[in-house]
Amino acid sequence: MTQPPRAGEPGERVPDRSRQHFPQISSRAYEHPADRAALTALRKLSGFDTLLKKLSGLIGERNLRLMLLANAVQVSERQFPRIDALLTDACGVLDVPDRPQLFVQQTPLVNGMTIGLDKPVIVLTTGLVDLLDEEELRFVVGHELGHAFSGHAVYRTMLIWLMNLSGAVAWLPGGQLGIQALITALLEWFRKAELSSDRAGLLVGQDIEAAVRTQMKMAGGAHLHEMNALAFIDQAREYESGGDIRDSILKLLLTRDQTHPFPSVRSLELTRWVESGTYNRILGGDYPRRDGDASASATDDAKAAADAYAESVKNSADPLMAKLRDFARDASGIGDRIGGAMYRRWGQRPGGEDPGRDADEDDTAQ
Repeated sequence: MTQPPRAGEPGERVPDRSRQHFPQISSRAYEHPADRAALTALRKLSGFDTLLKKLSGLIGERNLRLMLLANAVQVSERQFPRIDALLTDACGVLDVPDRPQLFVQQTPLVNGMTIGLDKPVIVLTTGLVDLLDEEELRFVVGHELGHAFSGHAVYRTMLIWLMNLSGAVAWLPGGQLGIQALITALLEWFRKAELSSDRAGLLVGQDIEAAVRTQMKMAGGAHLHEMNALAFIDQAREYESGGDIRDSILKLLLTRDQTHPFPSVRSLELTRWVESGTYNRILGGDYPRRDGDASASATDDAKAAADAYAESVKNSADPLMAKLRDFARDASGIGDRIGGAMYRRWGQRPGGEDPGRDADEDDTAQ
C-alpha cells in the first residue's frame, strides 16, 4: 500500500478551507509603493501600451508562444488538472477576469515566470512543481498571477529585450552606458515587483507559513524537516544588520544585477507586511477597487514610494544606513548652528525674534 506523503512533501493534498475572496480588488492593494508608483505613472502615459505591443514583434513573443506549445505542457483540465484548479481558484480569489495561459516546462531548475506583452503567460518548471506541496504551489501560482494582474509581464519582457539589446549597441558611443543605466533601474523596480507579487500570493493562499516554506525550499531544497522558519527569518535579519560598511557595500554589489530579492529577505519582507496590518485590513474588505484605478494619483503614489524608501533607511539595521542617518543628523545639527549664528549676526529669525537672544534667554528674563 502506498504511503501518503508527509506534511511539506511534494504532492501533499491539503483539505479545502475557507478563504476570503476580494471582488473588484485593484492590484494597487498589494503592490509595493515603489512598484505602484512606477505602474501608476506608466498607465497614465497615452499610447504606452500600444508602443509596447509593437515592440513584441522585435522581442519574438510569437516565437515564445510557439516554442511553449511545442516544447512544454499547456495546463488545462486534461493536463496537470491539479495546477489548473489552483489557477482557477487564484483567479477567483483575486477576481481576475482574464485568466492567463499556464505551461509546465521540463527542467530541473526551480523557477516560475510570467512573460508576454500582448497576453501574459505563466511558466512553471518541473523542478518547481516537484519541489512544492499543494499550498506552497498555490502561493507560487498566486504570485505569478499577481505579476500578470499588475502588468509586470510587460516590464519583465522589456528587461529581457534591453539585456539582449545592450550587447548589440555596445559599439555606439555611450550606447552601452545608457542601456545599462536603464537596465539597473528596471532591475531595482522588478525586485520591488517581486515583493508585490509575494503579497498577491499570500492573498491567494492566505497561509503565511506556506509562503515562508516556499522561500525556505527555494534556498535549501526539499529538506524542509531540517529547517526552521523562525531561524530562516533570523538569517534575513542578520543579513540586513550584520557586519560593517564593507559588508554593506558587498550587499549592494550582490543585489545590483539580481532580478529577485533573496529568499530569506523575501520571507522577512512578507512577515513585515503582515505585521503592518495591511494584510488583515484587506482580508476584512478594506482595499482599493479597480474602479478607482483611473483616478489614482501618480503624485501621491510617488510620494508614498519616497516615504517607503525613507522609512526603510530610517528603520534599517544595516551599518551603511546607520552611517547615512548619523551623517544626515550631524549635517542637520551643523546647519541649525550655522543658521542660528547667521541670524544673530545679520538679521532676524523667522517670526521677528530678537537675533541676539535665544528662546531660553527670553524665558529666563520673564
